[in-house]
Amino acid sequence: MDATLKNLVEQWLRLDPNEATRAEVQKLVDEGNTVELAKRMSPRIEFGTAGLRGRMEAGWARMNDLIIIQASQGLCAYVLDNVRDARTRGVVVGHDHRYHSDKWAKLTAAVFIDNGVPVYFHSGLVHTPLVPFTVKAKKAACGVMITASHNPKQDNGYKVYWENAVQIIEPHDKGISASILANQEPRPLNLEGLLSSPMLREFDDREYLEYISSLCHYRSLNEQTTLKFVNTSMHGVSDPPMRNAFASFGLPKYIPVQAQQQPDPEFPTVKFPNPEEKGALDLAIATANEAGADYILAQDPDSDRFAAAEKGPDGKWIQFTGDQLGTLFASACLDKYRASGKPLAKLAMVASTVSSKMIEAMAHTEGFMFAECLTGFKYIGNTALSLVQEGYEVPFGYEEAIGFMFGSELRDKDGVAASVMFAELVVTLQKAGKTASTHLKELYERYGYFQTSNSYFICTEQATINAIFARLRNYDGQATSGGTPHYPSTIAGLEVTRVRDLTVGYDSGNPPSYKPTLPLSSGHMIQLRAENKVDGTKITLTTRTSGTEPKIKYYLEGSGKDATAVGELLRKVVKELSDVWMEADKNGLGRP
Repeated sequence: MDATLKNLVEQWLRLDPNEATRAEVQKLVDEGNTVELAKRMSPRIEFGTAGLRGRMEAGWARMNDLIIIQASQGLCAYVLDNVRDARTRGVVVGHDHRYHSDKWAKLTAAVFIDNGVPVYFHSGLVHTPLVPFTVKAKKAACGVMITASHNPKQDNGYKVYWENAVQIIEPHDKGISASILANQEPRPLNLEGLLSSPMLREFDDREYLEYISSLCHYRSLNEQTTLKFVNTSMHGVSDPPMRNAFASFGLPKYIPVQAQQQPDPEFPTVKFPNPEEKGALDLAIATANEAGADYILAQDPDSDRFAAAEKGPDGKWIQFTGDQLGTLFASACLDKYRASGKPLAKLAMVASTVSSKMIEAMAHTEGFMFAECLTGFKYIGNTALSLVQEGYEVPFGYEEAIGFMFGSELRDKDGVAASVMFAELVVTLQKAGKTASTHLKELYERYGYFQTSNSYFICTEQATINAIFARLRNYDGQATSGGTPHYPSTIAGLEVTRVRDLTVGYDSGNPPSYKPTLPLSSGHMIQLRAENKVDGTKITLTTRTSGTEPKIKYYLEGSGKDATAVGELLRKVVKELSDVWMEADKNGLGRP
């Protein structure tokens, strides 16, 4: 064992207050298993804008009691230094059903109370949106949710919301990370007396359900509907708030997928507990077929994401993409806003830059404001708040990864709100003799046909990834060091009309500075738009690296008047992207 690893192991054994994880490390030491020890001890799990997320095991590179205590000590110190009146405002702490979630929430609460900060604490299971909602409702200094969302069962996480009830962004992530490193010595904590502490303030979901009820517009129609809904909680925490939300909307009781209805940290019936994954809705479809249901609703385990499917006239199930759902929701929000009599010039909607451009087309046609931002609800939520300060109303925002935000009381994605908003939407569509899929076709006819093709390449060598992106920035070999990049000028026969590179900070569509209005990305990220000037067919293609996986992801969308032509164009773009731009075979890139 080298000196660096030896020092990390000794430090762990000295600081870890948990006998089980201390013994886990000691066993690896006794066995001389330096390979596993090196994986566990380095690099230290890093606190970022998404907080912490990783495998539950002993070690500095994993999620465990010591990491949670240190994260909470660092966060507490940072909040006390940076948030006014934090000791009187308090913080919010909640947790899901994953292994260790309950204890880690209590450890987090105990650290804040030990530092004289009161804690709004939910002793039961909560879905993630309840934490930011409560931060806003209680005017708390920050919020912490213990969850790993739809990650595999081995993982857990520590998600942080700032005083504005939105996930943290820079520079807070770096400030909190530095504060964690400055507060590593764990102080003794009293978990036994935690629940009886006078500084522990319980919170419930009553105000949240009032907010959900405020989103309902057509209760009488909901009460009369003959539609049948099946719902799956994906072994997560959504069933109780979903039942309450359905009741508040006057909707008929849904049929639960019983095998997935109750919280189960093993997620026994799915390979990955994510409604987007292939096969994840198989049990829901079987339940819906047996019950003669019309629609399937699904939330991910911590219930901040939402997916849906419709039974087609041929009996086959149509699962909607995140972009299709975003389009349906945006159209419904537009109709409600127009019906209110308010000027459309004051309406704004937000989507991530890798999401569909259909709402952009809708905004251009109808005359409302559309804003795009970087991927993630930390950006969507903050963009919405900025638009509100400028005088806009922002009733809706979304990202293609099935995350949807509604109303003004919660600037984060919410699977429960999305579920009842979708259910009410299809109820109103049924009254007009339509379904979600037929209405979507009408929207395509009005605003243009939009189709997406998102996937990724697998590459474990960072040097190869860097070389691929460097070649795209000097495609003709004529770019000079420090000068303007030279990107490809065509793809699949289309003329490239705009390139935005959020790694080097270049946007060809923003002269004279050519600086992008969006913040820079920490990894590689290039987005281009291309067009056939004859028939008006367009594409938007974003390629970016993943911060957590060995992947080059791409998000491709085509639009035009002819669905068949758009589909054929996307196939050509993907082939050229793979064979020519990525040189997938030459670079040994894997495919899903």
